[in-house]
Amino acid sequence: MSEREVLELLRENARYSTADIARMTDLEESEVEATIEELEAAGVVRGYQAVVDWDKLEDERVRAEVELNVTLDRETGYDDIAERLARFPQVKALRLISGDYDFDMEVEGDSIREVSQFISEKVAPVPEITQTVTHYVMTSYKENGIELGDGEDDDRLSYSP
Repeated sequence: MSEREVLELLRENARYSTADIARMTDLEESEVEATIEELEAAGVVRGYQAVVDWDKLEDERVRAEVELNVTLDRETGYDDIAERLARFPQVKALRLISGDYDFDMEVEGDSIREVSQFISEKVAPVPEITQTVTHYVMTSYKENGIELGDGEDDDRLSYSP
């Protein structure tokens, strides 16, 4: 039996029932239930979430991608900084990455002002953080593998010189 197969189906649609997954994997429903319970108990499956198209709602939700550069000292490592930042409810994702900056952080708030204040008052003052660059999300076309929007084709006129 493939745990990975069950995980991929849960990632595709966390609302699949164990009966659905059993049919798709040719496993017994009890095997699927046991696998999911084991994955949850081991901390492999950490939660289930809906993918929301915020543009479809009237409530404004501001999201930003924030690049963070840090300077480490002998007592402080990446994990220490990440642990401190991950505690904030505004931080929706935090990743140590390779490239021109050290961390990629996704932040959400009710307004640009709220997100800006969070970055300037809570993130930038962390002593090890040497630079922040904030990119506000204008439109999302795909989230967690799911295409967003109304599904209509591009209605722009084609142009040929």
